Amino acid sequence: MATTTMSIDNFQNTIENNAIVLIDFWAGWCGPCKMFGPVFEKASEKHPDITFAKVDTEAQGDLASLFGIQSIPTLAIFRDGILLYREAGALPEAGLEELIGQVRKLDMDKVRADIEKQKAEETVDEHNCEGCAGCGH
Repeated sequence: MATTTMSIDNFQNTIENNAIVLIDFWAGWCGPCKMFGPVFEKASEKHPDITFAKVDTEAQGDLASLFGIQSIPTLAIFRDGILLYREAGALPEAGLEELIGQVRKLDMDKVRADIEKQKAEETVDEHNCEGCAGCGH
């Protein structure tokens, strides 16, 4: 599968309707982006079951802002609608393949449980209580 172009308009639908989505945030003037582009494209052909999307940060400033993109290229990876990875910098082919392998092997039930646990801990921290009776946490 070749890469697809992602915009603010198709972002949500793409994330919700594909099991694994890799997003390459790039710009035409960016040297490292030009080096990473062929690596990303090759991986898209090697993994047809994964959605590989490209976001031109110049044309899609709103989407880049939504992700807080400050350096490019930046790679973001979603699985089951959950953002698992967001890191700036061009990866070599072997590094991208290793990352894809790690994402495939994740136990998503455990990931979801960990997220829920973290949310619960943040709620307690926000109230500055550690199981106090006053706020019911």
